[in-house]
Amino acid sequence: MSVPNLKAITAELNQRARAHPIGRLQKIRSELHHRRPAGQNIFSLQTTFDDGAFHHGGATELQFNIWLEDGKLRHGVAFCFKRTQTLQKPIAVLSPKVRLFNNFMRLYPEIYGDMRMWHYSKGESPSSDYMPKPIPHKLVTKGVFLFLGKRQRIDRIDYEVILNDFDRLLPLYKFTEGRSEWQTVSVPIESGFRSGFLPNALSAIKMQSRKQLEVILRHNKLQKALYRRLISQYGAKNVTPEYPTIIGTSVDVAVHRGKAYWFYEIKTADSPRACLREALGQLLEYAFWPGSLMVTRLIVVGESTMDKKCEAYLQRLRDRFSLPVEYQQIVLR
Repeated sequence: MSVPNLKAITAELNQRARAHPIGRLQKIRSELHHRRPAGQNIFSLQTTFDDGAFHHGGATELQFNIWLEDGKLRHGVAFCFKRTQTLQKPIAVLSPKVRLFNNFMRLYPEIYGDMRMWHYSKGESPSSDYMPKPIPHKLVTKGVFLFLGKRQRIDRIDYEVILNDFDRLLPLYKFTEGRSEWQTVSVPIESGFRSGFLPNALSAIKMQSRKQLEVILRHNKLQKALYRRLISQYGAKNVTPEYPTIIGTSVDVAVHRGKAYWFYEIKTADSPRACLREALGQLLEYAFWPGSLMVTRLIVVGESTMDKKCEAYLQRLRDRFSLPVEYQQIVLR
């Protein structure tokens, strides 16, 4: 089977993209970054190589990417934390964009459910595929390449599938490159919302997303404050935010103590009781699912002061079931 010519593939995509929203990518980039458009094509000769390509200007961005990989052609978006001549400080430049990427994925967790994520770094085998989710802190490291998208056979390339998926990924790109946690983007509505869908219902969805974003931003501030507090107590090498769990999710903050771990889960509910209700199920699953690490403390973190009834409830869980559960308050200054 002959290997496709990548220049021919990118030329075909550039040509067909003129009938798609992704065809405006360079115009969108110029609006987001307040600079002159770099031509009209998604891919340029400077960003097309023998085995793949990323969009022109994508070295310092969440990049639209196609690449030959294990006999297939992948397409989607990627973060490349590798130092290059264009990107001298990849972590400093891309970390703020990862935060926005993660916020978007928390707001719309199902929107890319038909796609997969995977990652790898130099000298290591690629990870297995996993469902789209926020990027763990430990992967934002020099040399790591992280991808969200799909693969298809290189001898049966469907250009329209690639471009339609690029169209769907545009809202994620705009949000990630928009430089503001409070921005709004138009997100494709699921096919279940048909032509009879009422405008006021769409407004309700926008309002709900706004409230979700407010919760996420509050959560991020609490997580950062907790992270700093724990570092001051136990040292930076022993504290990790977004620590991956056995079930493929992540706990807000983990502290490593000898052979054991302490898991902290933050909730923004307005009472300790509500925080405990929301967090305990997660923490129990993270700590006791088969194959989990040895976790010796489970700490629910909220902004409200613990009351006597909640303390009695936690004490009962500790006494009757030997569950290492606690509640801690954190206050933003």
